[in-house]
Amino acid sequence: MKYHQIDRHLFIKNRSKFTAQMKPKSVAIFNSNDIYPVSADSTLPFAQHRDIFYLSGIDQEESILLLFPDAPYENQKEILFLKETSELIAIWEGAKLTKEEAFAVSGIKTVYWLQDFEKVLAELMTYSETIYINTNEHYRAKIETETREARFVKWWKEKYPAHAVAKSNLILQRLRSVKESEEIDLIQQACNITELGFRRLLSFVKPNVMEYEIEAELIHEFIRNRSKGFAYTPIIASGNNANVLHYIENNQQCKEGDLILLDVAAEYANYSSDLTRTIPVSGRYSSRQKDVYNAVLRVKNEAAKMLTPGTLWKNYQYEVGKIMTSELLGLGLLDKTDVQNENPDWPAYKKYFMHGTSHHMGLDTHDYGLLYEPMQTNMVFTVEPGIYIPEEGFGIRIEDDVVIQEKGEPFNLMKNIPIEVEEIESLMNS
Repeated sequence: MKYHQIDRHLFIKNRSKFTAQMKPKSVAIFNSNDIYPVSADSTLPFAQHRDIFYLSGIDQEESILLLFPDAPYENQKEILFLKETSELIAIWEGAKLTKEEAFAVSGIKTVYWLQDFEKVLAELMTYSETIYINTNEHYRAKIETETREARFVKWWKEKYPAHAVAKSNLILQRLRSVKESEEIDLIQQACNITELGFRRLLSFVKPNVMEYEIEAELIHEFIRNRSKGFAYTPIIASGNNANVLHYIENNQQCKEGDLILLDVAAEYANYSSDLTRTIPVSGRYSSRQKDVYNAVLRVKNEAAKMLTPGTLWKNYQYEVGKIMTSELLGLGLLDKTDVQNENPDWPAYKKYFMHGTSHHMGLDTHDYGLLYEPMQTNMVFTVEPGIYIPEEGFGIRIEDDVVIQEKGEPFNLMKNIPIEVEEIESLMNS
């Protein structure tokens, strides 16, 4: 891995929090992601399943974590199953984790090779009554590919039909949404790497540059600072491309006088950052662009103040909508009649700001978190309002990542990344 090894005590704490919520005499099992094929012998780069990483720190394919807090013997309470290195694997791919290395990473003392999994599990099933299966129930998830986890669930249900079934996901949704201090530090590191990439762009962008050239500058800066690369598919949207919310082609020329909406951020140690800035191709905003930009910035700043313990996401979004409505009236994009006649289910401001203002962030860019439950201290949220005006040929979104504090305003993990019009213009023209 490119990143520095994480202190295993983080994963020990995470497992302790999870097992404390398990039912008596229950086993929980977590599988690594597959390495996904492309064609012939080509594969996509491996990306670890975030749940097994959260609980163990193991960042290797074909790994299994088993948790059994009520096991009759101490060496059965936490078990890792790993792919064993062969001479052939060592030559062609590099050696896999040894049992000693796995302990150093995870803090788990009992480590078996993967070929022993079914034999060990058979014994543990005789001691247990319930198994926790790990399904993906994120509110944004659209699952079409059968995962390694899903194949395991089908196999297990057929093999052990007498056991009760419970869900890991509901426990993890709550646990993963509230960050330990070590996790906040890792997200901060991802934000710091993102800052380096963004500052690099401010002296690089000029008329006629291609969107993909900007992408190349970012990936260069991210990887040279120990990131695997982008935390999500980068959006580098010049001109009217910014009005396509998930524009990812990044293949157009950036023209003089246009804006570029950059929704681009680095990962670090599997933790995400999530940044959006909108900058002028020519190094100067027009008067109209500046007015809209500052309106979006005001909404972002006011929205962030509302991210406090006890806040409900639905109420928060409603209040942000009122602030945005006021700004759109000031810009002449809405008039009082539009607001008076609006559909409560799709308010007038949604014509220009059609997405949510915030989402949980952490190991996943759209991280675990139950939106119907009140916000808590040490949750990490994005704040990302936008105004999109196709008829004027530009869209503006501004986004920071913040940590909810016990008291006062949230802490901005991106507070050092240029955001004010004057600073961006100064850096682009220095």
